[in-house]
Amino acid sequence: MSRRKRRRREEETVASNWLTTYSDMITLLLCFFILLFAFSEVDAQKFRSIMSSFRGGTGVLNSGSSLDMMDFEIEYMDEGDRELEELRELLEEYAGENGLGPEIILNVEERGLVIRFMDKVLFDSGKADLKPEAKEILDSVAEILNREEFKDKLIKVEGHTDTDPIVYSTTFPTNWELSAIRATNVLRYLVEENGIDGNRISSSGYSYHRPIAPNDTPENKQMNRRVDIVILKSIYEDMEPK
Repeated sequence: MSRRKRRRREEETVASNWLTTYSDMITLLLCFFILLFAFSEVDAQKFRSIMSSFRGGTGVLNSGSSLDMMDFEIEYMDEGDRELEELRELLEEYAGENGLGPEIILNVEERGLVIRFMDKVLFDSGKADLKPEAKEILDSVAEILNREEFKDKLIKVEGHTDTDPIVYSTTFPTNWELSAIRATNVLRYLVEENGIDGNRISSSGYSYHRPIAPNDTPENKQMNRRVDIVILKSIYEDMEPK
């Protein structure tokens, strides 16, 4: 073998060894940071986003015997997310047993678990007094919220209306008053009749300014007339006044 060919083969071997060592180092670092990440308290959606970025990346790990992140199906959910999911399942079971499925909507969203009541579940049209059957529903919701595993969760009660103006009421000059008083009455019932700690609950009225559907049909307006009880995730609890 000529000296030139021997030198070229030696250089290729050195280059190959360097890439192998580098690949091993990156793999170990990746595993280390995944472990650190798993031990920290983070949002599950952020974790999935980071994992997706690894899957779509390019570099040494994509060549040869690379580490394929698609082989890892890591389901990460922090303690707060697990509690909210458990709470949602309990409330779904209650709603189903009591025939309230279409009237109570449960979603785990960015801020936390949203318990959404269409206005006719809790109130008569244009009024803010809780109906007798509404109190029974709130009693059951409060019983679940007062359980040991949920009793420290912060709660926001939010009132919403459609864009139709208040016409025949002297009690509520505008939708601002109607939405705010509805939310406040739900809050008061949870605190005064069901023992929810007043330090963990607040209320707000948003009038028609936070719709979940366009206010262009009777059906959509009905969707916008609602009261939301939001069980906040821990990251949003820190934004609330203590």
